[in-house]
Amino acid sequence: MMEIDHIAIVCADLDLGCQNVEERIGLPLRPGGRHARYATHNRLLGLGPDIYLEVIAPDPSVPAPSHPRWFALDHALEVPRVGNWLVRVPDLGAALAGAPEGAGRPVALARDDLSWEIAVPDDGSLPMEGGWPTMLQWHGGLHPARRLPDDGVRLTTIEVRHPRADWLARTLLPGLTGPEVRFIPAPAAALSVELSTPGGVVWL
Repeated sequence: MMEIDHIAIVCADLDLGCQNVEERIGLPLRPGGRHARYATHNRLLGLGPDIYLEVIAPDPSVPAPSHPRWFALDHALEVPRVGNWLVRVPDLGAALAGAPEGAGRPVALARDDLSWEIAVPDDGSLPMEGGWPTMLQWHGGLHPARRLPDDGVRLTTIEVRHPRADWLARTLLPGLTGPEVRFIPAPAAALSVELSTPGGVVWL
């Protein structure tokens, strides 16, 4: 089984990206952390007890890594966009064995008392341009969403537009739990999410 874990908003500049998202949802994002391996940093918003949103960007305070950054962040634009959706699995190795080519290979990461493995393609790209979710496995029972305040925001829908939408739906939906995911045929890959906020419905 796969459970929706979080949504990544990618951008070239964290401050500008957060400002854009905060203006749209009407709430502040919370401090996140840094990812030394990929030279990125983020800020977070809780979407319930087990789901969160992150705005993530290259970290200019540290040297660029010798390898590609994850989430295609070496090519991030100034305007933030939904870059990818991430699902947690009980066994990342087993999940990758049934995933399409390009889903990535396991990378072990840790920050403070958080520990996880995440599938990252060697070239830093997004699996199927974001159509296939990034898969991860948390270790130790800790999860970032449980540390975030409840601002009353919930993820209600993920829309995945993709040329292979029908195949993605047949492959993923039987084992996917969490908010609704819609796969919509389209000539190019694109992601959008619907949030229920105290001020009303917001699409990102």
